[in-house]
Amino acid sequence: MYKQAAQAYQKTSQVAVSPRELEANLLMKAAARLQLIKDEWDETSFAEKDEALAYNRKLWTVLVTSATGAESELPQDIKNNLASLAVFIFKQTMNVLANPEPEKLNVMISINRSIAEGLRARPE
Repeated sequence: MYKQAAQAYQKTSQVAVSPRELEANLLMKAAARLQLIKDEWDETSFAEKDEALAYNRKLWTVLVTSATGAESELPQDIKNNLASLAVFIFKQTMNVLANPEPEKLNVMISINRSIAEGLRARPE
């Protein structure tokens, strides 16, 4: 009974989340995964590192495709900035895979967290 109630609440809370909040949550999830890989670098397998990087890359692919599409109502300068950030994320991901060093994850973690914070900020 409790399990069913928890599942019902979870489904309702997922429906009530705004697209901005969902994007922020996903960016924070990606940042947390990258942070964990960084913190446990020596104990983490290449496959685990690749999985966390692939998750982040896929998330950014979806975000930038959605944000820069013709149907997006974002101003052109924001679209351009997001596209530039996505290209940077993709290049940095390849850089980490080609020359693995945990410090290289810092910038991607920081970008994800900063964008998430911006999405969660309420316009005045």
